[in-house]
Amino acid sequence: MAANGMAPDVVTYSTLISGLCSAGRVAEALGVLDLMLEEGCQPNAHTYTPIMHAYCVSGMIHEAKELLETMMAAGFVPSTATYNVLIEALCKAGTFKGVDTLLEESSAKGWARDTITYSTYMDGLCKAGRVDKSFALVDKMLSEGLRPNEITLNILLDGVCHRSTAWAAKCLLECSAEIGWHVNVVNYNTVMRRLCDDRRWLAVIKLFVNMVKKGMAPNSWTFSIVVHSLCKLGKLCGALCLLRSEDFVADVVAYNTLIRHLSFLGKAYEACLVLHEVIEKGITPNDITDSLVADCLCREGKFLVALSYLKRSLEDGLSRSAVSSIMRGLIAGSKLHELHTLVGWMLGQGFILDVYMYQELIIAFCKKGYCRGTEMYKVSHTLERMLRLT
Repeated sequence: MAANGMAPDVVTYSTLISGLCSAGRVAEALGVLDLMLEEGCQPNAHTYTPIMHAYCVSGMIHEAKELLETMMAAGFVPSTATYNVLIEALCKAGTFKGVDTLLEESSAKGWARDTITYSTYMDGLCKAGRVDKSFALVDKMLSEGLRPNEITLNILLDGVCHRSTAWAAKCLLECSAEIGWHVNVVNYNTVMRRLCDDRRWLAVIKLFVNMVKKGMAPNSWTFSIVVHSLCKLGKLCGALCLLRSEDFVADVVAYNTLIRHLSFLGKAYEACLVLHEVIEKGITPNDITDSLVADCLCREGKFLVALSYLKRSLEDGLSRSAVSSIMRGLIAGSKLHELHTLVGWMLGQGFILDVYMYQELIIAFCKKGYCRGTEMYKVSHTLERMLRLT
């Protein structure tokens, strides 16, 4: 630039400083700042903020405060984003008195707090278990003409869910319209997930109905939570009807949730029917699906069916989870001949057994008790045979 007679401006310097700070080269960024001042190029808030952020990330809060004072002493007005970076660092350090002091001095220092300022402070308070104080900030925001956004609501919901009760969070959702919050599907999912943790399955279903009545479209996470709750209530048919409903579009994650419950209940036949329905709908089963079905079949001693299913699923590529499930099932069922046959077939098809699968085999043998006394030779024989084949 210099060779072409082009003088770097504040954007050039600020971009270079930001890049150096992102790379952790703060000392060099400060050197660029000094050069900038020597060249008579006046910095702005965008120049200082990356350095402030780098200090805060490194836990150098004292240096960040000094930089802020240096900015102001030189006549450069920090932006709200600059203050927000410092507030986030103070919250992470648990220095909430420092945040209060900053907020009290904000008017005198000429910076306007925004929704991000309060959301950051609320998040820090909630994580520290001070949910009540976090809620008190809502009134302060509203009095300043600031409206809480979706991020603010999620922070409060998460805080209530973890430090209080999910029931209180449910009430917060219901009264959100009164204070102008536009609740979305993520907010509902957050509360429903916590209700699941509290084993309040029926409350999950009621909240889901309330959500649908409001015209809110559920996503894959919603379906997974609701299907899980219905299964816990023993309403597996209800879960299946929900997935079949033309009003909603479920994905493989939701179906996997149902298959997992059927597997735990030892309903291999029903799990296979659900799997068939998944394929008929044009939904592609994933590794988790294959693993769940394989586990279920092996648990009921249907090894031949499991092997047949595995061979069909391997046509689309190696599913490590499914292979591991079948191997564990064969070892648990003392079907070592079938295990040897499977390994030989896989290697014959060109599949490579990696260290992960060998590790899974050894763990399964140990859990079954093969690694004690005279049974150890069976483990050695299996591993040696596999190594010879590879």
